[in-house]
Amino acid sequence: MFQNYLKIAFRSVLKNRVFSIINILGLATGIAAFVLLNHYVNFENSYESFLKDTNTIYRVTLDRYANNELATSTAESYPGIGPAMKSDMPEVVDFARLYNAPTKVNVIISNEELPNNPIRLKQKRFMYADSSFLPLFGYKLKDGDVNTALAKPNTAVISESLANVYFGQSDVIGKVLRMQDDQNNDELAEITGVFEDLPENTHLKFDILFSYTTLYGRGDWAPRIFNGSWNQNLMYNYVKLTDQANPEEVAAKLPELVDKYSPNLAERNREDILPMQPMNDIHLHSSYPDEPEMNGSAQGVKAMGLIAIFILVLAWVNYVNLSTAKAAERAKEVGVRKVMGAFKKQLFGQFLLESAIINFSASVIALVFIFLVIPLFNKLTGHSFDFLQIMSVSNIGILILICAVGTVFSGIYPALVLSSFNPVAVLSGKFKSGNSGVLFRRSLVVLQFVTSIGLISATMIVYGQLQFMQNTDIGMEIDQVMVVERPSIAPKDRDQFNSSVDLFRNELTSHTSIQNVSGSLTVPGNTQELKARVKPYNGDVESVVVFRLNSMDYEFIDVFEMELLAGRNFSPDYINDTDTAVIITESASKLLGYESPDDIIGANINIPSWDWSPIVIGVVNDYNQVSLRQSYEPTMFYFEPYRADFFSMRIAGDDIEGAVSHVEKLWKKAFPENPFEYFFLDDYFNKQYANERQFGNMFASFSILAIFIGCLGLFGLSAYTAHQRTKEIGVRKVLGSKIGDIFILLSKEFIYLILIGVVIAIPVTYYFMDNWLETFAYRQSIQWWVFAIAGLAVIFVALLTVSYHTIKAATVNVINSLRYE
Repeated sequence: MFQNYLKIAFRSVLKNRVFSIINILGLATGIAAFVLLNHYVNFENSYESFLKDTNTIYRVTLDRYANNELATSTAESYPGIGPAMKSDMPEVVDFARLYNAPTKVNVIISNEELPNNPIRLKQKRFMYADSSFLPLFGYKLKDGDVNTALAKPNTAVISESLANVYFGQSDVIGKVLRMQDDQNNDELAEITGVFEDLPENTHLKFDILFSYTTLYGRGDWAPRIFNGSWNQNLMYNYVKLTDQANPEEVAAKLPELVDKYSPNLAERNREDILPMQPMNDIHLHSSYPDEPEMNGSAQGVKAMGLIAIFILVLAWVNYVNLSTAKAAERAKEVGVRKVMGAFKKQLFGQFLLESAIINFSASVIALVFIFLVIPLFNKLTGHSFDFLQIMSVSNIGILILICAVGTVFSGIYPALVLSSFNPVAVLSGKFKSGNSGVLFRRSLVVLQFVTSIGLISATMIVYGQLQFMQNTDIGMEIDQVMVVERPSIAPKDRDQFNSSVDLFRNELTSHTSIQNVSGSLTVPGNTQELKARVKPYNGDVESVVVFRLNSMDYEFIDVFEMELLAGRNFSPDYINDTDTAVIITESASKLLGYESPDDIIGANINIPSWDWSPIVIGVVNDYNQVSLRQSYEPTMFYFEPYRADFFSMRIAGDDIEGAVSHVEKLWKKAFPENPFEYFFLDDYFNKQYANERQFGNMFASFSILAIFIGCLGLFGLSAYTAHQRTKEIGVRKVLGSKIGDIFILLSKEFIYLILIGVVIAIPVTYYFMDNWLETFAYRQSIQWWVFAIAGLAVIFVALLTVSYHTIKAATVNVINSLRYE
């Protein structure tokens, strides 16, 4: 019996080739998109899943308040927090600290086994780690003892791939690495462990770890600062709680801990809050400054998950639409089979089996689609998935589940409709499609249009906001600015170092393309927070405000084309500027109580922690140090021509390659032991918008897929509509109707449905996208024309889709139309 059902099902699928191809192609596209997006969503939610007991590990962050206003918010907190929590709180099993050195200094790590040809590489994935770090997190070593590898000073563990880079092999236990940075630190470490390269789904990406106690060797002061300090936020602090501990109760004890170890905060109108972040939430739910890497977006991941569901449902909707639309054509088949003795449940099973064949075929083709588009998908997501990774056991299970659910979901309603026809009405020619079926199909088509219009308009809003941020004036001109970071290996003697800097800088402008050169503590796009508490001269503690810090030299304002609103720039004519003068931004002067920039010129301000009371000699315009998600911050510039972390050069003209070559030549001449690396500031700054750019690209790509699936459905429905009205079209042509009249007749129903879709899509899309835009300090408003363009685009695509069948029906021979039964 089943074999007979299967034979009939295949005959039916082959008989209706066009509809079968449309169904299979639409379902295959929907299934492939769902599997890919589902894998992406699961991957984004899988961060730290390869580690053990992460549900009991928390990161302790820091929010500093001054005069009841948030002054500093950072992922890094005080070195003394971990030890204090372990000693004072029985709920804390252990702690581990990480010092992310490359975010604060330039680090070069070298293998100098070959003195004449050392391998020196600038390292960004390098940290100092407590000896408890590896066992606490459950890391495993390929070579070495995980419990003791970092127990002693001047020891290190290294990734397998980097060991091969430095030594040409992974058997490197006992070999030595040398760390040098731009603060004149020079440390040797013996390799005591090798670990396999870390997977991508972790927020802590490192290739080398030096033991934390190595830091203690930097001087007599070092143990006090790096082990017990509650003043400098330098470290990532992770604590592991007992299985029975309530994290909320532990967090409630932290204010008391702060009072114990920092008892004088209240006297200075300061407050330190220590939030506890579940480790598993960091990647998607944390956006602190000083993060180890740019984290993902929970909002964006949820949106991709919803789009995945929408696309799959749209594909199933197409199948339901086309199958019920074809019901009238199969009415006689059903009638004959019922007269011949077929029961309703047998017919129901027959049509459900056809649905299973369609869904299974679509699932197989979906695998081919997935294999072909993986390179493009990786480019969209910024990850490096492969086919075997995507087709894991769990994802294959999901694919089978989709096929099964799709068979039931997309097949059960058509099966019910087709198996319930009255054979007497059908065979006597009195059968008509019910209004309820037409209404159901129209509702599904409206759902498709609502989704398509919503996705198109949302994509336009995302891209519009991204363009708005990238094109908005940040208060500095960052285009055509080339930047190199200060050398890590340089003369320790201050005069020799200054001479090397002069050698490098003074000859740069000899190239015609390099206009100005400036050194500074930071550049726009660098998210590390460098701040100081400032107050008016002789002001009390209640007048303290917090400024972001930057250094400046004579050419900084020219390089970044800032506007000097009042006063003067730093000048070699004033030899005491280094010790006595600062320049501040306009918002900083207002925060200190001065309405006009001119009013603060010549006034002293006080920085209590520096015991310094400089004179304000100039006021410049405000600028955005970080992305436009945040408002600009009041900033203070001090004069420092040599101890700059970044050298910025304004490039003029088109000879970029020549300018870069010139800079590299001078760099190697001045700092021969340092690798030459550079970046352009606009690219560096816009990296902050990577999440938005990725979100927009994925949104646009899968919106196009959703529209494509909807068009497949429209193509099939328009073919059916034209087919059903063949005789009517013939009569209208005899009565004088033109091709254009026929086109309008067959297209207007879809236009009505699109307009209904627009009306529903506008408020829904506006609500969700307005909430998304609220996360930006600077945002564009949602314009009415976004929805107009989306609606017109869908109308255009819909008319283009249905035009083939409507024009074909309108141009068919009238005699053939009138003979049609």
